[in-house]
Order: sequence, then structure tokens, then C-alpha cells
Amino acid sequence: MIGLFVGKSMKAFHDRPSRRGTAGFTLIELLIVVAIIGLISAIAIPNLLNAIDKGKQKRSMADVRSIATAVESYGVDNARYPLNVSTWSAMKPLLNPFFIKDPPDVDGWSTTWDTATDAAGDVYTVASLGKDAAADTRAGGTTTNFACDIVFVTGQFYQWPEGTQT
Repeated sequence: MIGLFVGKSMKAFHDRPSRRGTAGFTLIELLIVVAIIGLISAIAIPNLLNAIDKGKQKRSMADVRSIATAVESYGVDNARYPLNVSTWSAMKPLLNPFFIKDPPDVDGWSTTWDTATDAAGDVYTVASLGKDAAADTRAGGTTTNFACDIVFVTGQFYQWPEGTQT
């Protein structure tokens, strides 16, 4: 009985059709598909990273405007801006919660804001240090680099990003 069973299964094994004539992918075809996916990724990833940095930049600009609005409100209520403030940790308690509720502590790149006011309370500055998190020379006007500072001085942007960024 066992011999009969083995004989039938061996016959069934030999009766199966050959895979040589069936459709499938060759190694060359798979390598070509992988190469195409790699090429598309090489093009798409830099654009994606640029879009992410652009989003961080726009978020930072919106947050700077919000903080500046709070400083302006402080100025209206007190007839001057805060006096001799040189850090965000000194500025935040003056604004929160009366002029802005829970202001953001960091810019889009997770760097603490660069804030300052003068001794007379006439001028204030709120700035994002940009992607490089380092204070740059602030020449004013437009910038085209994500590493450049975004600077808001007494009611208007002094230095801001515009156009294609690198």
C-alpha cells in the first residue's frame, strides 16, 4: 500500500508542467526596476527635504509675527516695549499669558528665539537663527538660504526669505 502511494505521488510530480514556458521576471528585469526606483528616489528626496525646510521656514515666520504682535500689544498697554531684554527666557514671562497664550519656545528648526529690546523700550527684535542655528550678519532684505536669519524689528521684517532657497 505504501509503495502504491509513493508511486502515484512520483508520477504526479513528473506530470506537472515545466516552468520554462511560464511568465515571470528575470534577474535583469528586476535590476532595471530597482535602478529606476533608485533614480526616481534620487530626484524626489532632495525636493522633499527642500519642501520640509521651506515649511519650517514658513512656520518660523508665522511664529515670529505672532510673538511680534504680542510685543506690540505689550507696547500699547505699557507705552513702551519691554526694557533691556536680551533672551527669549526673559521676554516670554512678560508676554505669556496676557498678550500671547503659550508662545512657541523654538523656531521651525528647534532653536530658541533670538530676542532683544533696547534700554529705552523703543525698539525690539525677534529672530529665528535659521537652519544652521547660528547668528549671521544681518544685512537686511531678502535671503535665499535656509541658514540665514529671519529677523523682525519693531513692526516689520528686516531680513526675510524670498524666492528659491538653498
